[in-house]
Amino acid sequence: MKVRIGEGATDEEASAIASALAEHVGSEVEVFVGDETEPTVTWDDPGEPLEDDLGPTEREELLWEEIEEIELGGPEKYKERLSEKGKLFVRDRLDLWFGEEGIKFEDGRFAEFDADDQLPADGLLTGAATFEDRDLHFMANDFTVKAGSMAAKGVEKFLRMQQRALQNGKPVLYLMDSSGGRIDQQSGFFANREGIGKYYYNHSMLSGRVPQICVLYGPCIAGAAYTPVFADFTIMVENMSAMAIASPRMVQMVTGEDISMQDLGGAHMHAAESGSADLVARDEEHARELVADLITYLPDKAHEKPPRSEPKAPKLSPDGIDEVIPSSPNRAYDMTDLIERVVDSDSYFELRPEFGGEIITAFARIDGRPVGIVANQPAQRSGAIFPDAAEKAAEFIWKCDAFEIPLLYLCDTPGFMAGSGVEKDAILEKGKKMIYATSSSTVPKISVVVRKAYGAGIYAMSGPAYDPQSVIALPSGEIGIMGPEAAINAVYANKLNDIEDPEERAQREQELREEYREDIDVHRMASEMVIDDIVPPSTLREELVQRYDFYAGLEKDLPDKKHGTIL
Repeated sequence: MKVRIGEGATDEEASAIASALAEHVGSEVEVFVGDETEPTVTWDDPGEPLEDDLGPTEREELLWEEIEEIELGGPEKYKERLSEKGKLFVRDRLDLWFGEEGIKFEDGRFAEFDADDQLPADGLLTGAATFEDRDLHFMANDFTVKAGSMAAKGVEKFLRMQQRALQNGKPVLYLMDSSGGRIDQQSGFFANREGIGKYYYNHSMLSGRVPQICVLYGPCIAGAAYTPVFADFTIMVENMSAMAIASPRMVQMVTGEDISMQDLGGAHMHAAESGSADLVARDEEHARELVADLITYLPDKAHEKPPRSEPKAPKLSPDGIDEVIPSSPNRAYDMTDLIERVVDSDSYFELRPEFGGEIITAFARIDGRPVGIVANQPAQRSGAIFPDAAEKAAEFIWKCDAFEIPLLYLCDTPGFMAGSGVEKDAILEKGKKMIYATSSSTVPKISVVVRKAYGAGIYAMSGPAYDPQSVIALPSGEIGIMGPEAAINAVYANKLNDIEDPEERAQREQELREEYREDIDVHRMASEMVIDDIVPPSTLREELVQRYDFYAGLEKDLPDKKHGTIL
């Protein structure tokens, strides 16, 4: 390396420059002063090489000891109580989910490190990890630290994690095992602008931005119980999980009711009665398996397409579809038998199976493409739409639309249920939500009239008026205000009663029934262009493959407005 410096520099200055540069670049340096043609100084000794066998200092070793102490969590006696309940210590839980190399980094590990009573990580872990080859944010409560309760530092970590998820658009996994906020420290986090209340503001902002998945491992009470219900998908572990607005002791104080935690807010109560649990896992390992399946249907964030998989043939042959469907519109059958003849093998993934069973909500794949299925279930109360089923369907449709998952409606329903009981349970309000969700969705929608499509059922199931990309029917389909028996009773009851001869009356009733059936038959609907086509049942899967492929790039806009008024 050659360097020229200003005229008038001394030999000592030239030597100092040459020495410094040689040590920096590790090679010979020639220094020329002014206009001289020969170098004033040549320096070819770059100095002693840097040592390459240096190890951690005492300072670093001390830091490692501090980290190891933090990662031990709370007192050993609390860890023993976890094993008695069949639960994992939080860091063992993270190993189960992510493996030894899966955690990319942890934030806030030293929270409350200087506290007098040293609360490791303040009982709440946050960071980033790789799960099933997908990057995501995570949080996990450490129940050995004050029962996983939340206070100022843990709240700060939780909020930072949520806000970063908003910015970088990656899914969030909540591993909840918290008794709620620390009452004795509430002034530091409860009502603050950046306190625990901000959790639910951030949940609301994240909703539809990235998938939020929550798994419950213990009783989550009060504020802690809102994270599971704000999440897009909630998994509870049987005989372990629970969530409620107040503990059994508080319930007894307020209402006098004596009730166990499981009866108040256990996994099966929320799966079957409140609908707040999407899935119930047998144990911790099963919970991980369920989420591993679930995430394969979801994109990382809004406006991305969900991941496709290698196509698989259906589990059951499509050739049997027509035989599955009874010729009588009132005979029961299991809709999953038809679904398994349409979707890829082993791709059927039902959500909330114990709640609102008259409608099936499930993810599946058709030719490797994720779809959301909304299907009437004739095996449950003839597939009539009850309030719980309508609300379940509305929420599922809304989530599919948020994450760009095409919708498949399989219609076989006598319509919305009637009666004083369902009116008290808000059938009109909840039915409205289902129709609103169907109306407002912008993903490709295909509606299949499998058998009966009576009353407003055809509206809720994305019938012709609801801007579907296709309405197709099987030859067993019927579309009408009501079924033949109900229609004849409503319109012709008096005329039939005037016929005194029983045989004549029965014959006339049969004639009216056949005339009515011709009027609502899908062949007439196809002839009048009410529906797009009638397809041979054995070709239904291929028909769906072609139509979803064709409409994959669909662009559909909603009217320009701030938002609708229906929740």
